[in-house]
Amino acid sequence: MITRREFTIGAVAAGALIHGTSGFAKASQPGTKVNFDVPAGACDCHTHIHGDPAKYPWFAGRTYTPEEALPEEMSALHKALKIQRVVIVTPSVYGTDNSASTYGMKARGKDARGVAVIGDKTTESELDQLAGLGYKGIRLNLATSGVSDPAVARKRFLAAAERVKSRGWHVQLNTSLAVIAAMKDALAASPVPIVFDHYGGAKEELGVTQPGFTDLVDLVKSGKAYVKISISAGPRQNYGLFTPLAQMLIAANVDRILWGTNWPHPNSAGGSTTKVSPLWPVDDGLVLNLLPTWAPDATARRKILVENPARLYGF
Repeated sequence: MITRREFTIGAVAAGALIHGTSGFAKASQPGTKVNFDVPAGACDCHTHIHGDPAKYPWFAGRTYTPEEALPEEMSALHKALKIQRVVIVTPSVYGTDNSASTYGMKARGKDARGVAVIGDKTTESELDQLAGLGYKGIRLNLATSGVSDPAVARKRFLAAAERVKSRGWHVQLNTSLAVIAAMKDALAASPVPIVFDHYGGAKEELGVTQPGFTDLVDLVKSGKAYVKISISAGPRQNYGLFTPLAQMLIAANVDRILWGTNWPHPNSAGGSTTKVSPLWPVDDGLVLNLLPTWAPDATARRKILVENPARLYGF
């Protein structure tokens, strides 16, 4: 199978590669230098590894096909961002196969933890193996799989919580504010910690009054739920629209806020199993530099970048 790099070389030779619009390129690296003191032990709590498909084949039931994003590229990203630790989350394109995430975790050693995806056929022995490798939770990728029915989401969440409650793991949810609001009672009664991806699916342009955002804030305020102030999808012209959302969540409970890049910024829009979707070219240095605006106090930033991840992921 042709690799991304081989494709790129061939495309350039043929004059077919158009930067930023088509073809293949490396996963993004920061174009902006970090302009504040990042505390030692800082953690990027939301990343993915996309391995060589010849070694780590894509899930047949995926909704899109990403480019590769390799551990050495991730290490370069974190060196530039002055980030020591990482949480690698198994993306939907691998189904319940966590081997690419494990590959990335092994490359980072003791500074890496994982969040797995499991299924009904995943055995307790397999969960034991994942625990031994450094996995600390499981992800329900409801949004990418198209689950918007709160009844279905509730059933899947309760089953997931039951599977991991004896392990001290958490359940990570990639979903929408509408689903969060509709199943708020089940989430509030969860026997395990909850982690919401990407502002709980909030849309930055709709602000803090958008339906469901108050429910997210309430769950964070209660201490039951963590939320990742990580930005999904592609680059924005105005990242300032995230500021009111971030500030309200931080004010609600700074001890339940996590930060992440969402590197390598997979592009699932208009996805296909036969056509590769180029990764989004996001400047993670520019995004990280927003954190002092969201959390002006250095003590709060240390909680978000160091203490909260250390508590949840067991660093």
